[in-house]
Amino acid sequence: MLDAMGPASPLKNPERVTSAPFGIQRVLDVVLSLGALIFFAPLMIGVALAIKVQDGGPIFFGQDRVGFGGRTFKCLKFRSMVVDAEARLAAVLADNPELRSYWESHRKLLWDPRVTWLGQMIRKTSVDELPQLINVLRGDMSLVGPRPIMISERDLYGRWLARYCTMRPGITCLWQIAGRSHLSFRQRIALDMLYRRRRSPMTYIDILIRTVPVVLLRRGIV
Repeated sequence: MLDAMGPASPLKNPERVTSAPFGIQRVLDVVLSLGALIFFAPLMIGVALAIKVQDGGPIFFGQDRVGFGGRTFKCLKFRSMVVDAEARLAAVLADNPELRSYWESHRKLLWDPRVTWLGQMIRKTSVDELPQLINVLRGDMSLVGPRPIMISERDLYGRWLARYCTMRPGITCLWQIAGRSHLSFRQRIALDMLYRRRRSPMTYIDILIRTVPVVLLRRGIV
């Protein structure tokens, strides 16, 4: 069973299965993301200026991710890495088998040499992900849903990819509130599939509320 792949569910009633009225969720996405963009506008402008002053490179980083229906979209973030990040990652993984093994199982590094000093700050506070509110307004993403996967991660999803593609990727999700970077990619898939079975407006609101202390207390963030 897929549920055995991951930790215990953070949901209050894991046995209750509901079908979500997706129209309601989309309305909530638009209203809440627009309000959040207005509220965080001063902070986002400040971060954008700081990134530009830091090294003169691009402010935003847009990476191709797999979205609803299997379509790709540019997932937006404030740039938290050096400009030649991909080349630097390849060099580090080639020289360190232990790091390469961790990357292959978690798709993250506990210590990432690509991240700038400013990038470390905005990552720890999840400020780097605020531009994804624009993705939500565009309809590429939802506030709640499985975290968007990279093109290279499609094969890792295996037979569960088709089910992932029935959902809009989210800014937050069960993975975000259940352990985040300390969980393996396999556990992340299990939580995504659990969310797919349990999604409803109440689950959507529950995950949003639970995300707040996780972000403020920086739980599960490396």
